[in-house]
Amino acid sequence: MSSEDLTMRAWRLHEYGRPTEVLRLDTIPVPAPEAGELRVRVQAIPFNLNDLERITGGNMMVRPELPYSPGMEVMGVVDACGAGTEEWGGRRVVAMPKGANGGFAEYAICPAVSAFEMPDTVPLPGAAALYFPFHLAWLGLFDRAGLQAGESVLIHAAAGGSGSAAIQLAKHAGARVFATAGTDAKVQLCKELGADVAINYTDTDFAPVVLAETANRGVDVVFDNVGEAVMEKSMQCTAYNGRYLMMGFASNKLVADEPFIVPRRVALGNFKLCGVLLAYQAPEIAEMLKTAMGWNFATSEVGAKIMREIVELVVAGKIKPVVGETIGFDDVPAAIEAMESRQTVGRTIVML
Repeated sequence: MSSEDLTMRAWRLHEYGRPTEVLRLDTIPVPAPEAGELRVRVQAIPFNLNDLERITGGNMMVRPELPYSPGMEVMGVVDACGAGTEEWGGRRVVAMPKGANGGFAEYAICPAVSAFEMPDTVPLPGAAALYFPFHLAWLGLFDRAGLQAGESVLIHAAAGGSGSAAIQLAKHAGARVFATAGTDAKVQLCKELGADVAINYTDTDFAPVVLAETANRGVDVVFDNVGEAVMEKSMQCTAYNGRYLMMGFASNKLVADEPFIVPRRVALGNFKLCGVLLAYQAPEIAEMLKTAMGWNFATSEVGAKIMREIVELVVAGKIKPVVGETIGFDDVPAAIEAMESRQTVGRTIVML
């Protein structure tokens, strides 16, 4: 049987709506990789909050043509290589699928520039939980903020994927960590991961606590993947010459593409406002996007360096992936609705 005759199962949507209402388990042809691309035989799929927009039809930077599979991240083994990627054959990888969708399937096409080798020394399901949260946390804390030992950091949504990664990386770097989370159980997890002060934001205003604990100075770094709902109070908690990391907009994705920041508020704060995006590009593509759009992208070499450091720390037992739940492929729609309603802790991993 030729590769063109192979079929696979894929969760796809033909219209936007609630995950349990619009996701269909279709049987479709297995795709073939083009130049610069890899085909990954998927072994595990980590959920990401942005997968929801690709199902509900919410705010998206690029809107794929229906029908399509959501899924921004996969882990598996490279079973076919496009031109120029032949050395990747047979490797165990974590990867971002082409166009940041297509991951809810048994095979996924992934640009080689967004794929990173995952050694066998890191077993599943934890291996599948490392890529996005730890890369994003590393880019924010170290590449943008330059976090140093002895400094302090406020981490929002700290029991989630990138938040739990940020706690561990910040503590490993010698920082004092303030963490916010929405339930007592999540607060306890933050403490277990190393947070020095963990706050349940549903019953305690985090800003007075942070200011009191820092002698009204504030923290050196704010790791904000929530956005609008916490931004003003977080700015109140940012120290002189601090670094405010705009990691995401979970509380209101609509503001991601609208006028939002008041310049005078930033000026009065005397802090640095830092944008953080997890997306890697080849140098020539990054240059084209810079000249055409004014955007800046990290290179795949930066991503490879981060992955090497993360794997070394995991193998040494200094940090760990936080997996809240593992599920089967048939359970995807209900499980992603559970993530939407904030019932999850850490990462949900689909095992194939």
